[in-house]
Amino acid sequence: MMRKLLGLLSLCCFLILPAITQAASLPMLPGKNAPDSAGKVGATLNGAVLKNALAEYKNLSRKEKKFRIKESKALLKEYKVQKKAGTSTDTNTLLLVILAILLPPLAVYLHENAINTKFWIDLLLTLLFFLPGIIYALIVILGG
Repeated sequence: MMRKLLGLLSLCCFLILPAITQAASLPMLPGKNAPDSAGKVGATLNGAVLKNALAEYKNLSRKEKKFRIKESKALLKEYKVQKKAGTSTDTNTLLLVILAILLPPLAVYLHENAINTKFWIDLLLTLLFFLPGIIYALIVILGG
């Protein structure tokens, strides 16, 4: 019974958590509490909203378009600097830490985006002794 439950839990982690970590790294979109351009609460990004945004952008003057692009580039540059410095809060890291406690090799794989030496070391540590596998996964994820 316990073996079946553990197998089902690991299968769910392999199928669901990559989608969650991918969604966590996406930029914030209008959600339940954020009003859209029409003032409606609960808006989601769909084709109509996207078409309206594109139409609005096309109606801007050339000077306004340049200003918005310049502003977007500045914000992106600032975000990259914060991310590189480690000052930006990242939900992805929190999810990886939780996953490192449950399934350390999977957390290392998702952090590294490849099966490399760190993954194999963590897999070996986890198979031999579970606690060192967790510690090593946390070092890999939080160490950079």
